[in-house]
Amino acid sequence: MAITMTKGQTGLTGNAAIAVAMKQINPDVCAAYPITPSTTVIEDFSSYVADGKVTTELITVESEHSAMSACIGASAAGARVMTATSAQGLALMWEMLYIASGMRLPIILTNVNRALSAPINIHCDHSDSMGARDSGWIQIYSETVQEGYDNLIQAVRIAEDERVLLPAMVCLDGFITSHAIENIALLEDEDVKKFVGEYRAQNSLLDTDKPSTYGAMTLPDVYINFKHQQSQAIARAKEVVIEVGKEFGKKFGRTYALFDAYRLEDAEAAIVILNSAAGTTKVAVDELRKQGKLVGALRPRLFRPFPFKEIADALSHVKAIAVLDRADSMSGFGGPVFNEVRSALYDADKRPKVMSRIYGLGGRDYKVKDALGVFNELQKVLETGKVETLQKYITI
Repeated sequence: MAITMTKGQTGLTGNAAIAVAMKQINPDVCAAYPITPSTTVIEDFSSYVADGKVTTELITVESEHSAMSACIGASAAGARVMTATSAQGLALMWEMLYIASGMRLPIILTNVNRALSAPINIHCDHSDSMGARDSGWIQIYSETVQEGYDNLIQAVRIAEDERVLLPAMVCLDGFITSHAIENIALLEDEDVKKFVGEYRAQNSLLDTDKPSTYGAMTLPDVYINFKHQQSQAIARAKEVVIEVGKEFGKKFGRTYALFDAYRLEDAEAAIVILNSAAGTTKVAVDELRKQGKLVGALRPRLFRPFPFKEIADALSHVKAIAVLDRADSMSGFGGPVFNEVRSALYDADKRPKVMSRIYGLGGRDYKVKDALGVFNELQKVLETGKVETLQKYITI
């Protein structure tokens, strides 16, 4: 795809925008294996490598497991490292995801969300990234092409911050965002370069003057200490996300927070939802507001670490909440985002009624009428004070 870099807006797919951000960041190493729908991220980026527009060492490997293994080796050697994958590709990396975070390596991964098999499906849901939610990676979710581009640039600063030093995953919806063309405002190459800065690893296997060890054997008297440090680091990432989002806004005019609250200030009923479906939900909110209904929406941007206090504060005045998940936790007790939100609200003085709705698995369309249907359910909760069905599937 030919891309014209201008100060104005440019029409790009989500994957093309991610590739442009990678070009502007110019990582030292990119190891990747193609999988739909993230393939064109690496296809586009490989053209920048071939044309000499970046100095990145592009490593083509035989599997996604090998891709993350190569990323880990390169990062441990002191390189700035990036990759991209989806669905089964992320699942095949599973073992290595924990190793990357346990070794405190600030690898950046774009995950183009796609349903996990079986049955085989190449379209969007969040089962892949939600399955990896406890792997120790920072997770940032993107509603639009613009946000995916901006999030990737910010993720580099967040992951490499000395208070954090953890890998980060930027998620965007497969096909819905990855292949849809939107007008976005690209930053100048030099501005991105200055914003991310030069990466200097604190420890490198190649630094013979300062020897270091990665992945050593630990016994019961030590292992928990490493995990404690890792847990503290990912908790600190929340403040870094806020700081970087504000700095990005001051420099480029687009400020990012932990979540996006839409017409939530006086809302009595609200939907909590991730990624592209938030836009559909906002249309439903606007329609109901015209009818005098006090409704709103909250879209988490940062999911790991989960900003439980801030989200609880934002929702504490709402009386009825539906959390919509594009993945099922298979617990019989709601989706993964639902469980996080409901737990966060447990200590609220006036605890809202919260219900779980599973939607859009395998790319099934989520339409304005679906959001309106959920708001109708919430209206009944407001009237009766009871949630009749805690969890159920919609869009089926």
